[in-house]
Amino acid sequence: MEIRGINHITFSVSNIETSFNFYKDVLGFVPKLKWSKGAYFLSGDLWVCLSLDDKTRNKELVEYTHTAFDISKDSFKEVSNRIINSKVKIYKENKSEGNSIYFLDPDGHKLEIHFGTLESRLCEYKKQNNPDFIFF
Repeated sequence: MEIRGINHITFSVSNIETSFNFYKDVLGFVPKLKWSKGAYFLSGDLWVCLSLDDKTRNKELVEYTHTAFDISKDSFKEVSNRIINSKVKIYKENKSEGNSIYFLDPDGHKLEIHFGTLESRLCEYKKQNNPDFIFF
């Protein structure tokens, strides 16, 4: 047996209402269930959970680890504008292949929306002809 993909993502949040509104109104996730300590959303086939947690971080982590959400080319500009207009922190400028915006959610989770594929990314790396790269 092998892992087939991501089943769901859970984000610890400090305030259900604030995070619920962000994921619904800014990112456009579809709410499926909400209660005082959590919420479930769908985004495409991805199931996303918000879980109220009194140990939720209170600032962004310094590491690069983040969650990137896939977006269509046609939707990128509209959703990017909603993210920027929501006044969340943009934590990194895109310097890689594909359209991306890197931003924080209300609790400092590092997120990205990205239009591109693994194949398009690998093509860009192949063009660099870097001897350090080993392709499989």
